[in-house]
Amino acid sequence: MVPPPTVGHLVLGWSFDPLAAGGIITAGIAYGFGVRRLAKRGRRWPSGRSVAFGAGLGFVVIATQSGLARYDSVLFSAHAAQHVVLGMAAPLLLALGAPVTLALQAGRGRPRLVVRRLAHGPAAKAVTHPAAGLFLVVGSLFGLYFSPLFPLSLRNEAVHAAVHLHFLAAGCAFFWPVLGLDAGPRRLSHPVRMLVVLLLVPAHAVLGLAVLSSPELLAGGWYGEPARIWGTDALSDQQVAGGLLWVTGDLVGLVAAGVVLAQWMRFDEREAAREDRRLEALKS
Repeated sequence: MVPPPTVGHLVLGWSFDPLAAGGIITAGIAYGFGVRRLAKRGRRWPSGRSVAFGAGLGFVVIATQSGLARYDSVLFSAHAAQHVVLGMAAPLLLALGAPVTLALQAGRGRPRLVVRRLAHGPAAKAVTHPAAGLFLVVGSLFGLYFSPLFPLSLRNEAVHAAVHLHFLAAGCAFFWPVLGLDAGPRRLSHPVRMLVVLLLVPAHAVLGLAVLSSPELLAGGWYGEPARIWGTDALSDQQVAGGLLWVTGDLVGLVAAGVVLAQWMRFDEREAAREDRRLEALKS
């Protein structure tokens, strides 16, 4: 039995997942070590990237350690919000932190070579294809919610953790080539990046509508008989989950589109300035 999800319980009702916490701490320390190593060499790493990466890790903390994680096995709506945070919001911010570029610039010797080979290897080339990225981000949610894997993930802690890790990795694989800040096997043009991001919006809308309009309970054997005496019925909560998937997924997609648009405009400005300098050189 858990208490009703008041603001106080969601904000203060934190738990501790040692496996997730260990991964978050390790990633933060590794990133900070890379920034410090560059500083010792007299090279400045953009502070905005550090802030973005830290915020991305913060979102992972919220999804796995906060009150949101406490209610994910009780409310489908909390579960859906958790997946949007892990699969879209956190990866977008982590990608803006350009961790692969940092590792390549700060690394030396064999570790640097390993990162370069992984970043340009066949596995990275496969998962960073735009079609593969869309399938991993949206298709994985369809595959989870409308299959026996969903109730299994609620009953089995190891499967639950594996699903969370998959969504985080899938989101990172999607935003890695779309934002284009990190070295990788693909360099997408800005029009292609914008198209891929905009395709994410209707894809999440379809997913949200599918959950929202489903006449049957998803994972009904679990959510259909919850150990709670408060809140709306399970089907109403499922409809809230569908709305969250639709609205928040589209919102993150539009934010990503705004980032890509800003990058595109800066790229065009640099190209125009380069062309102006070339023409000036020809005149002289």
